[in-house]
Amino acid sequence: MLELKGKTKSATIEPVEGLSLLDLALKANVDWQFSCSRGTCARCRCQIEEGGNLLGEITDSEWDRLEPEEFDQGFRLGCQAIVESTEGRIVAVNKPYF
Repeated sequence: MLELKGKTKSATIEPVEGLSLLDLALKANVDWQFSCSRGTCARCRCQIEEGGNLLGEITDSEWDRLEPEEFDQGFRLGCQAIVESTEGRIVAVNKPYF
C-alpha cells in the first residue's frame, strides 16, 4: 500500500512500479505541491515515513537540491522518488520548504 499525505488531502492507494510519488499523488487527487516535476524546484519535497527501501536510488537532481542531512531524515523529491517494489508499505508526506 501507498499512503500519500498532501496539504489538506490524503489517500491510500496501490503503488505502481515505475511511477514517481508525485505521479501517484496527482492520480489520487492529493494536493501535493509541485512546480516543475524535473527535480529543480523542490516543491514536491516529501518525508518518507515508511518504505524508503521500496523506492529507487537517490537521483542526481536530489543530490543537487537537498542537503545530506535531509536524506538522513528521510526526505526525497516526490518527482524523483520512483516506486521500485510494491512488496510493502510506503508512507510519504509532502513537506515543501514554504
